[in-house]
Amino acid sequence: MTIVNWLTGSTGMILSSACVIVIVILMLFMSAKLHQSYRRYKVYGWLIAGLLLVCSQYIIRLYTASSESDASPWAYLSASIVQIVSFIIINFVFIKLYTRPSGRLIGWAFISMLAAPFLLTGIQLYFDGSLLEQPVDGSSLQVLTLDFYALIINFLILVDTRGITLNRKFVLSLGIYFFYQLASVADGYVFHGEKPFIVMLTYYVPLIYFTLLFLMLFEWVIERMLDIHQSSITDGLTSLYNRKHFISRCEKWLREHGVISIIFCDIDNFKKLNDTQGHHAADIILKKVADIIKEESNGIGTAGRYGGEELLAAVRGNVKSNAADVAETIRRRVETETGVTISVGVSTSSSGQTVLDVVKEADEAMYTSKTTGKNKVSVVAKSNRSKSRRSKAAGEA
Repeated sequence: MTIVNWLTGSTGMILSSACVIVIVILMLFMSAKLHQSYRRYKVYGWLIAGLLLVCSQYIIRLYTASSESDASPWAYLSASIVQIVSFIIINFVFIKLYTRPSGRLIGWAFISMLAAPFLLTGIQLYFDGSLLEQPVDGSSLQVLTLDFYALIINFLILVDTRGITLNRKFVLSLGIYFFYQLASVADGYVFHGEKPFIVMLTYYVPLIYFTLLFLMLFEWVIERMLDIHQSSITDGLTSLYNRKHFISRCEKWLREHGVISIIFCDIDNFKKLNDTQGHHAADIILKKVADIIKEESNGIGTAGRYGGEELLAAVRGNVKSNAADVAETIRRRVETETGVTISVGVSTSSSGQTVLDVVKEADEAMYTSKTTGKNKVSVVAKSNRSKSRRSKAAGEA
């Protein structure tokens, strides 16, 4: 037996079907996790249903390929119907995911498409009652109405996605599946299994199709995980790190480098801005100030929101940038680019201090700026600390 005969015979069908089932089971696992996390989005429930139908389709194919006796034509017919129904469900789900995940999937077009295979099968059986009495050659039962309908549905979905911004893999998968359907029709109605290359296409092209679907679903899961993680560590309005994560990052840097500087910024007259121009205008100003702080701390540290109109920047101890100079640059840019001013306090850690200690000192320095004219930078003096450390060292000696 040659490798081609092996790949295009019942063994090849079993191999390809088993591979598809493995891929679909992995997709089912991811879909179940998504459904568990987003129960209010019914679209994930439909995805699970579509994938279960795919599993049942390929289980039927495994049965028909491995059965010692001739399988019933009903098995082949059931697999053909399930294939079309699952294709419609899965592709409608992916379209919904990339357009509006929270929207309702069920509609008259969706229901009509799902009902059509059963109606078309009934019509064909009515006019050709001997269809299920004929022996089945190859891997499927040729039902003209179903084969034609499958091609039309795939073509309509392809046309429908032209005006929608979708993942390129999804559009590619539709094209690949359409190519598979053409190969299947050609094999069933023209070549009747006599062309090994065409048979191989009908067996193994679906593997490419489901692999692309798996990759798209995997990317979707990763994106959702990243969104959840990002929302847990950042402030929703300014996109800066929230206080907890900011402090956590600074503590890590303090352990690694032994020193860190904190820049504490407070927008001057922010309450008056809220009262006179409204919360929306105040939020816009807050975002602009946050963007400036984020830009100036990028590469040398990080930025966070302490609360309200109080924003923080951190400068790591392993960079040459002077925290006071960075603070002055931030103050100057805010004044010239936003139309408001900020009061700033700067503190650099000393031996034995925690990040919270440094933040508290920077906050007090900011308050000094606020009460001595605003729109200025105040730096915590380190002379007293230095004297204290020398005295302690002398006592120990």
